[in-house]
This record gives sequence, C-alpha cells and structure tokens, in this order.
Amino acid sequence: MRLLIIEDDADLRSVLGEALREAGYAVDEAGDGEDGLFKATQVDYAAVILDLMLPGIDGWELLHQLRKTHDTPVLVLSARDHVLDRVRVLDNGADDYLVKPFELAEVFARLRALTRRSVGHAHPEIQIGDIVIDTAARTATRAGRDVGLTAREYALVELLVMRVGALVSRMSIHDHLFDENEEASSNLVDVHVSNVRKKLGKSFIVTRRGEGYLVPRREPTT
Repeated sequence: MRLLIIEDDADLRSVLGEALREAGYAVDEAGDGEDGLFKATQVDYAAVILDLMLPGIDGWELLHQLRKTHDTPVLVLSARDHVLDRVRVLDNGADDYLVKPFELAEVFARLRALTRRSVGHAHPEIQIGDIVIDTAARTATRAGRDVGLTAREYALVELLVMRVGALVSRMSIHDHLFDENEEASSNLVDVHVSNVRKKLGKSFIVTRRGEGYLVPRREPTT
C-alpha cells in the first residue's frame, strides 16, 4: 500500500517514513501544506498521515481542500490534544486522530483499520477459498500453512483481496507498490504476480490482458 506523510518536522517524518517502509509500505513525503495537497490530489493513496501545524497551507485547510475531490482515509497526528481540536478535525473530514507523542505500533494499527474500512472490510482476516490473509499480522496462510510472502508480494496480495472480484489495473498496482523515489519498471508488477502465483496457486490471481488483474471471489473451504 502507498501512503503519504505530510509533516514539517523532518526528523519525525524521516523516522515515521523509514518505519513504514520497513513494514512493507511504499511511502511518499511532504514537508509543507502546499506540496502535501498537491501530492494528495495527484496520487490514489491508501491513506494520508497529516500534521495540523504546517507551513503554507495548514492541516485544517489542506483537509478541507482534499475533501472537495478525494475520500482518501486521513489519519491526523498532532501535538494539539484539546478535545475541541479533535472534534473540529473529525467533523471536517479526518478519519482518525492521534496525539503526539505516539507509539509506532498504534500508528500502524490505526492505518490498517482505516485502509480496511475504506474498502468495506471491518475484520482483519480475509478468506479466499483456502487462503487467509491476516491484515493485522500482514501474513498469508494456505490450507492452514504459513506462506512466506515478501513485503512487496504481501502488499500486492492485500491490494487485490481488499478489492476481491474487482479488476485492478497494472498502473494502479504499480502506483500502490512503489513510491515516488523508486525507479521501478512496469514489468515488475508481472514479476510479483508470477511469484505470488507460485506460492498461492496459479488461479489465485486472474489476468485480464490489456486491463489488469483480479482475485476472483471463492467460497471458504470447509
């Protein structure tokens, strides 16, 4: 999944970005409101992490402008801990609010919950036939046995199963797997699809030539 961090504290932005990348996310960064709003409206991010006290356009105005055109999940991270600030932000379109300082584990958990709910999955486990994707643990099992997916293979699988039955274009997959600093050719999507099929079965991902890929719906095995 591809995320955007909009935070003017360079040290915090770097620490948070590196931790998310190590967890397997593709991460873009912005250090001010103008750059953040531009990026947030140009890319279909799985979620945006937003600070409120930004130079240029502040977080409140950025959120207001973003909500005119996009319903991207937004997690606000702010040192402002007054209840009126939280109410104002949530009432103006934010999906969640976390006060600084925070624990990385809680940021990750809130992001997972936001991205699940944004595509209609309240439960962390998604079952496709005999395959179970655990979005909390970020793992996959097949017939009850653990499957060793790489971070990028898992990101591909999670993207497709959260949209089970729906076609996802190659370009959309590419944009979700790789951030703005990675020079990745489009055929890397095909490579990752091929690797996932070797581990989860040839029929797990269906190719629609010239269109993209999908994971078809299957009834859970008993």
